[in-house]
Amino acid sequence: MSGSGFVGTEEIFLSTSLASYLDKKLLVLLRDGRKLMGTLRSFDQYANAVIEGACERIIVGELFCDIPLGLYVIRGENVVLIGELDLKIQELPDHMVRVSAQEIKDAQKAEIEALDLKGTMRKRMEFLDFFD
Repeated sequence: MSGSGFVGTEEIFLSTSLASYLDKKLLVLLRDGRKLMGTLRSFDQYANAVIEGACERIIVGELFCDIPLGLYVIRGENVVLIGELDLKIQELPDHMVRVSAQEIKDAQKAEIEALDLKGTMRKRMEFLDFFD
């Protein structure tokens, strides 16, 4: 797209392809890794989207939680992937356990701490390998 406000063919194609998703339940993957679900109500040529009944799905191991967000506006540049959810198919495997928002936040925190510890231990091991 040029600075003159002209919308190029790539932007037109993207926005027209979103038209097929209007009023359908979608899964939207964002650049920061968040996964949002909801019904697409509106969009523009920049793929900015309005999602109704949005919720953020957080998964940690075999635990998951859907955190309600309500009406949500997503800036198009933050979208990595958009896909329609098949309502006839079960969304998650049977072994997944739904937990409260607080429980999933605690699990996320523990997972981040474990990854940080793993990274710290790896750096220490690399430091020791330096002396061999």
